[in-house]
Amino acid sequence: MAELKGFKGLRYTKRAGDMDSLICPPYDVISEEERREYLRRNEYNIIRLELPREGEDPYETAGCTLRQWLHDGILAQDDADSLYIYEEEFEEKGRIMSFKGIIALVKLEEFSKGIILPHEETLPKAKADRFNLMTATGCNFSQIYSLYMDEKGTTEDYIEKISSCTPEVCITDGSGVTHRLWRTADEGIISAVISDFAGRRLYIADGHHRYETAINYRNAMREAGKSKPGGGADYVMMTLVDLNSPGLVVYPTHRVVHDVAGFSAQTVREKSAKYFDISRMPDKASAFEELGSAYAEGKKAFVFYSGGGFDLFTLKDFESVCREYGSISREVMELDVSILHRLVLEGVMGIDAARIADQTNVVYTRDADEAVSLADKGDCAFIMNPTRISQIKDVANAGQKMPQKSTYFYPKLITGLVMNKII
Repeated sequence: MAELKGFKGLRYTKRAGDMDSLICPPYDVISEEERREYLRRNEYNIIRLELPREGEDPYETAGCTLRQWLHDGILAQDDADSLYIYEEEFEEKGRIMSFKGIIALVKLEEFSKGIILPHEETLPKAKADRFNLMTATGCNFSQIYSLYMDEKGTTEDYIEKISSCTPEVCITDGSGVTHRLWRTADEGIISAVISDFAGRRLYIADGHHRYETAINYRNAMREAGKSKPGGGADYVMMTLVDLNSPGLVVYPTHRVVHDVAGFSAQTVREKSAKYFDISRMPDKASAFEELGSAYAEGKKAFVFYSGGGFDLFTLKDFESVCREYGSISREVMELDVSILHRLVLEGVMGIDAARIADQTNVVYTRDADEAVSLADKGDCAFIMNPTRISQIKDVANAGQKMPQKSTYFYPKLITGLVMNKII
């Protein structure tokens, strides 16, 4: 099944400056203003490589910058193949939570083999961007976030053993998340961890575009004669976290609808009543509270907001919906976002799957208050409950994919702690 190996991680040296000025969040959640601020803090911030904007060809500029930093000793590879333990500690609803993962190289496998499984759809534009960057730099600057199952707790024991000492890195970012990193080059421990994963599947939590890009990059390198089977391009850097870790948090991603021809909130309510019990809420606080109660009770529900009014939509009969949409797997239809997309966005509002995918009429936000604010400038918003971890596993095991933006794992993995120089 999953094939892991240690690697000589590429990391910042002391010449680069303080570590907390060198890291950044994932590239796809950073605005241009934020990108510039990271570079104002430190010219060597990883964002210069991960999200290049300088030069006539930003990708080629990133490649030249990487080579210069290696030459100048800003970045250097560790001296032995290693595994890295990465911990994130954060506050969630007044509670201190944390999870630890293993950073390793994982052999790339086509999804059809059932070894590494996706759960979300991807978009061509994002994959083209990542491919161009990989081609120019030959490097993984950020880790793909994947989940595994450790029923016997054997891997957890190794993680705790490796991280029982003082971390090599301990920093707290601007959002209050603390990041810690440990390293082991112990060949016995590395071998034991690799053996642990030999019978496991991996579930991609975050980084679908980067994973598919890594496969495309591997194939391109082979065709160009720059890599052979078993070479560096056959592997990608991942952070692997136990699927049953109590520190895993998934946030919902809310939908804001705009520019729908002939939009009418009343028409949406009337046509949706075929499938949903619709309850008008007195205010936002009540709507959000009732939505949370529906989640706790296992109901399929979301809040519809338009024109200052909040309505709770609760699905009446899941089995009848499954029969009506028989071409869609039960595992996918179990998701609130699938119910919303199929029954309301497509069925009632006429926004087809292509326009949802390219965000012609739908934009996404993790902030419910922002969704409401944006809806006041557009047509409406749908406030969602989070997807459950068990649903992610079920969809992946069934060989299916969720609609895009079905999950938002929090906190995101930081970029810049350790990198993988492929070629």
